[in-house]
Amino acid sequence: MTIDQSYNFRRIDDRVTTSGIVSRQSLQQLSAQGYQAVINLLPDDSKYAEAGEADLVKTQGLQYVYVPVDFAAPTHEDFAAFAAAMDDLEGRRVHLHCAANFRVSAFYGLWAEQRGRMTAAEADDLMRGVWNPDEHPAWSRFLAEERARFARRD
Repeated sequence: MTIDQSYNFRRIDDRVTTSGIVSRQSLQQLSAQGYQAVINLLPDDSKYAEAGEADLVKTQGLQYVYVPVDFAAPTHEDFAAFAAAMDDLEGRRVHLHCAANFRVSAFYGLWAEQRGRMTAAEADDLMRGVWNPDEHPAWSRFLAEERARFARRD
């Protein structure tokens, strides 16, 4: 199983892919597929987490970034850590994942919007292609707060 067979897989471009649950087998093949890094937003205590993921990734020589995001309560600090990791990994081939590609599509969409890589409408389309954040009050509130925070910086 390759990473593109992961749950809710999306190819953003030739360097960035996103998904939900990843299998042990797909993680073991990341280096062979040309990936250089993984960002995992799924808390290790989730029933969907792959045990030993960090070691599987690191033993292939890939960079591993772990930002556990509580789905019921995403925070600015979570997003800031994700954004810093994305900035640090600029130009590398990276796979981003969580349980269902909900956290990841929201965080990536916001990051891309803030970096001028996507419009707000494109970021929303990315998310809504996977899920509807309006059905989760914590997420609709989080998205509005992050967008307002960014607008104040302009």
